[in-house]
Parts: sequence; structure tokens; C-alpha cells
Amino acid sequence: MSVDVPRRIVLFRHAKAEWAQESDHERPLAERGRKDAPAAGLWLAGTGIDPDLTLCSTAVRTRETWKLAVQELPRRPRTVYDERLYEASLGELIAVLNETPEEVEDLLVVGHNPGMHALADALAGEAEGDLLPRMNRSGFPTAAMAVVSFSGAWKNVEHNIGRLVAFWAPHA
Repeated sequence: MSVDVPRRIVLFRHAKAEWAQESDHERPLAERGRKDAPAAGLWLAGTGIDPDLTLCSTAVRTRETWKLAVQELPRRPRTVYDERLYEASLGELIAVLNETPEEVEDLLVVGHNPGMHALADALAGEAEGDLLPRMNRSGFPTAAMAVVSFSGAWKNVEHNIGRLVAFWAPHA
């Protein structure tokens, strides 16, 4: 596959979680999160983006978010649960993206803040319209999605490589 192939990265922050007695990793979705996750899936389905691969944090709230959102997609992509996405730094997230197989054109990452927001901001060297300031003003709320497009090889993903082409949040 040519390294100049157009690609998209969908960055999906988990839906609203409970502040329960469990450890942070084991926190389940709150009622609002169980409503927002399918809405995010519907939004993604409406964009026409059909992810080839989903990378999902192993935390309970990210797995539950993905389980509810994927039901709204026309096709279930291959899903890999990756413990490195939990509490990942910006550098660690970019390293995970760099490992994406070259046959993947559209990648979806289900993770956490501050990582999802930092990654969207770092990758977006430019943006359509007011998307970048709108995303940054919102603080990348729960169940939000940002779509960054770029051309090139996954191993070359780095700061400012792409263009923010969409940003959505259920209550924004």
C-alpha cells in the first residue's frame, strides 16, 4: 500500500463514568454515559467513516463505551484492547499510532483525557473552520470525537501531521 494513502484517526473519549468505590480502571459508565455512547456511534455512522481497526483502552468505562457505540455502526471493525491506552501520555499515544498496520486506512482510538484531547491538538497542524478553537474551548468532554486526516505512513505520525476535519460532543 502506498505511503501517500489518505488516512483518518478518530479519537473517541469514553462516555461519562460513575465516581464509584471501584478503582479508577474499574469505573463503569454512568446513566448519562450509557445514553451518550450510542449517540456517538450514530454520529460516527453518519460521517461515513468505516474504521478498519479500533484500539480501545482496557478500562471498564472505555470497553462499555465501545460496546454501546459499535452497535450503531454498519460494520464492526476489528477491535484490539490495549492496556497501554490507559493513562497514556501524548508520547505513548503517538508510539501506539506508529505501530498501526499499514493496511489500516481509518483507525478509531477509544481512550481517556487528557490524552485524547492532547493527541487531537498535537496531530492537528491545521483545522477546518473553527474546529480547533471549538474543540479546545470544550475541553474534549466525555463521549466527544475528533477526526484528524493525514496522508502518509503510520510510522510517521507525529505532531502537526494532520488536519482536524470534524469534532463532535453530545452536549456541545
